[in-house]
Parts: sequence; C-alpha cells; structure tokens
Amino acid sequence: MTDLQSSGAATGTGDRSRPRAVLPALCATQITSWGIVYYAFPVLLPRLTADTGWSVNAATAAFSLALLVSALAGIPIGRILDRRGPRAVMTFGSVIGALALLLIAAAPNLTVFTCGWIVAGVAMAATFYPPAFAALTRWWGPDRVRALTIVTLAGGLASTVFAPLTAALAEHLTWRATYVVLAVTLAAVTIPAHALALRAPWPPAPPALRSIDRTPVARSRPFLLLAVAFTLSGFAMYAVVMGIIPLLTARGAGATTAAWALGLGGAGQTLGRTLYAALATRTSVTTRTVTLIALGGATTASLAFVPGPLPLLVLLAILAGVVRGNLTLLQATAVTDRWGTTHYGRLSGLLGAPAHIAAALAPWAGAALAGPLGGYPHLFAALAALSAVAACLALAASGKSRSQ
Repeated sequence: MTDLQSSGAATGTGDRSRPRAVLPALCATQITSWGIVYYAFPVLLPRLTADTGWSVNAATAAFSLALLVSALAGIPIGRILDRRGPRAVMTFGSVIGALALLLIAAAPNLTVFTCGWIVAGVAMAATFYPPAFAALTRWWGPDRVRALTIVTLAGGLASTVFAPLTAALAEHLTWRATYVVLAVTLAAVTIPAHALALRAPWPPAPPALRSIDRTPVARSRPFLLLAVAFTLSGFAMYAVVMGIIPLLTARGAGATTAAWALGLGGAGQTLGRTLYAALATRTSVTTRTVTLIALGGATTASLAFVPGPLPLLVLLAILAGVVRGNLTLLQATAVTDRWGTTHYGRLSGLLGAPAHIAAALAPWAGAALAGPLGGYPHLFAALAALSAVAACLALAASGKSRSQ
C-alpha cells in the first residue's frame, strides 16, 4: 500500500485539486453503461432470437465479438487516456454506445446486428471500468484505492438495476423498442455526466509510469500458471453469467424471474467486494486465490446439479455473485500481492490479457457448447470442472513470487 500511495502522491492530486463531481458521476455512469450495454443482452436474447429467427449461437457470437473488440480497442484508448484524460474518451464512448444500440435495434439482418455490436465494443472500451479506473487513479492519488472500491461496488449493482428493468420493459415492448428506450436512457445519463463531471485539468503521469521495463517475472512458471488459472476461471465465470437465464428458464422459471435472479447475483457481487478486504487480511495470497477459484467452481456445480426449488436456485445465483465479486478484486490485486508495484502496469496487462479474451469468447462459447453437451445443466457441470482445474493451477503457481 505504501508504494501505491507514494506513487499516487506524485500525481500532485490533493484534496483541493480533486474534482469532487467525478466519483458520483462515474458511479452513475458505470451502473448505467454496464447495465444497458452488457446486462440487457442476456435478458433480451430469448425474445430477440424468437422474433428474428437468428440462432442463439449467431446472436451471442455478435455480442462476444463486441467484447473482443473492446479488449483490442482498449490498447489505443488507454494511450489516449494517458495523454489527454478521460473526458473526451468517455463522452465519445457514451455517444457511440447510444448510436450502437439504436443500430442494433433497427438491424434488418444479422450482418447489421453484428456491425452494431462491433461499434458497441468500442463504446465498452471507452466507458467501462478501465477508463474510469484510469481517471480515479490519476485524480485521487493516494486515496485511489478507496475511490476504485466505491466505483466497483456501484458497478456491481448494474445487473441488479437493469436486468429487472429490461425485463419489465420487454413485457410491454418489443426487443427493438426496448433497446431504443435503453439507448435514450444511456445517452441521457452518461453523455452529460462524462462531459460535465470530467472537466478538471488532467495531472501529469508520475515518472514511474512513463516506462516499464521488461521483467523475467512474466516468463516465470508461477506467473504463467497463474495466467492460465485466471483465464480458465474467467471463462467459466463469464459463461455462467450469460448462462444463468437459460439455465433457470429451462428449469421452469419465467423470463422475469430469471432476470431477477441475474440481477440479485449482481447484488451478491457487490456484497462480495465488501468482504474482500477482510479476507485479504486473514489469508495468504495462495490460500485466498485457490479458495475463491474453488468456490466459484462449487457454486457453478451447485447450479448444475440442484434442480430446485426456484428460491434455492436464486439463492445459489446470489452466492455465485458473491464469489464473482471477490474474484474481480482477486485478479485486480494479483500482481501487487505477489510481485509488488514496480512492474505493475506491464505485469497486470500481461496477466489479464488472456483472461479478457476468454471473457470475450465465453458468451458465444457457452451458448455453442450447451447444445452438444446436452443442455445448460451439463454446461455448468463442465464449467465447474474447468474451475477445479484452475484452482489446481493456482495452487501449483505458489512459490517464491516476490523475486524480481
């Protein structure tokens, strides 16, 4: 923590210069952006495919392509953020996000639908957590950990707010009209918030962030094993998020009830993030890494093998969200817990890159595998086994991780 604070102090951001409107604005825009651009899709997917005749695999592939585009677009967007700050980037992202949803709503065929999601992928890269985290890290300086936690907790409520809201809209409107309403909402909330709240001068980067040298840690056995473990765990986690609604509907839940289960899972995710600090002080890095990945597999297995009743399934979805919230912070602190902050930028980028790609492919791959595996319960069982492998790899990754 000392390294983080001292490097943050180098930005020159103190209480007097800190733009106080940024934190509440980013909390509101993260909830809205994630809720509309990301979490509305699995809620509307059954209605979308039923209306258009497009296959679930094809529609989900378009969404996965957006996530992949987001991962790739984040690289040049990150460079712009470093030089110019978040205002133009996040405002532009809000504008094209709303336009992308309008294009998706009006898509006459699958090709245009896919193009809409490609544009939405750029909007994701410009409005989701990474640019928000960059803004808070530079402006908040030594207090950035607290600010990041607050925004992450708020973002965890995105599905809680917008999954049920999307389902309620879809009960009275077509999926196309629902996306139009959501696009207008996205524009009304996020464009002015980003344009008006992010106007403060952009502090210069601390010298340590200007150049990050290569380090042998990235080629070490513990690092490579941990990267694979996070990739497998992340794939399973995001496939579960997208598969929870079809799993529950296959077991007799209505579309609205399944959407509520997804939303309550988001509330569990927020709860999980509040518990992580206490967990971190009471466990070693290896113990909590293995435990949390294993618990992710256990909750996935319970959803696979417990047929009901429905309230129990909803409770399991909430518990899965609690674990998911902890896993998010586990990955965010993985480098500093093991190798310190000296090479944090480079190492965290390398560690997270394959996991981000896996997360992008998970929605499409999960939908594609559900059929051949015999349904979503069997898919969840396979994902639980994948998490078990990830936990074993995380255990094997323990060792002398502090050496540079």
